[in-house]
Amino acid sequence: MEVIILAGGKGRRLKSIVKKVPKPMADINGKPFLLYILDYLLKYDISSVILSVGYKKEVIKRYFKKSYKGISLVYSNEDKPLGTGGGIKEALKYCKNDYALVINGDTFCNIDLEKFMKKFDLKEEKISIALTEMKNVDRYGSVEIQDNKIISFKEKKYYEKTYINTGIYLIKKDIFNNFDLANSFSFENFLETNIKKLNNSYFLEKDIYFIDIGIPCDYEKAKNDFKELF
Repeated sequence: MEVIILAGGKGRRLKSIVKKVPKPMADINGKPFLLYILDYLLKYDISSVILSVGYKKEVIKRYFKKSYKGISLVYSNEDKPLGTGGGIKEALKYCKNDYALVINGDTFCNIDLEKFMKKFDLKEEKISIALTEMKNVDRYGSVEIQDNKIISFKEKKYYEKTYINTGIYLIKKDIFNNFDLANSFSFENFLETNIKKLNNSYFLEKDIYFIDIGIPCDYEKAKNDFKELF
């Protein structure tokens, strides 16, 4: 299994705290956030990771070099910002398999990847999205499901209880075929616009840990949480 990690973001909302490194390299108790993601992948015998890098990419390359604990690291370089969609599209060029697992470099979610991957129908599906249930949430949009398919993504607002997209995807390498796309685009917007055109499925796992370090309060929360998790 090949994994694409999106690690090219600037982290504008963390700028006052994380100043000299890209967001995935934000310090969490003496270690970069990205290291925890790679350690999580090690549990599933992942042997190859493609890092989509852009902003301050030299920091990531200098720290991890070409491998990490037996995981081969390949760098997909953004010379200019490509957005999450453009970053995935470029990184797919380095994939040797017909499909890849995609993870955001600024979120951590400990879903069971083995179960997720087993559920994916390589012959029929273009994408499967990992979901989790959250309560009393207003920072994330909601995912609407019907007949074992994702049919729409709802806007960000307060939800007492809802399903959210964890940002973990299994995608076919040809997912962008037959779409007229700019070089730079948002993968989230691509999904919102085209989810009904894509043969998709979802993997739902409740009662799991999920955090996005994109804002200062959640960055600080991750520091406390990871003391217990790792």
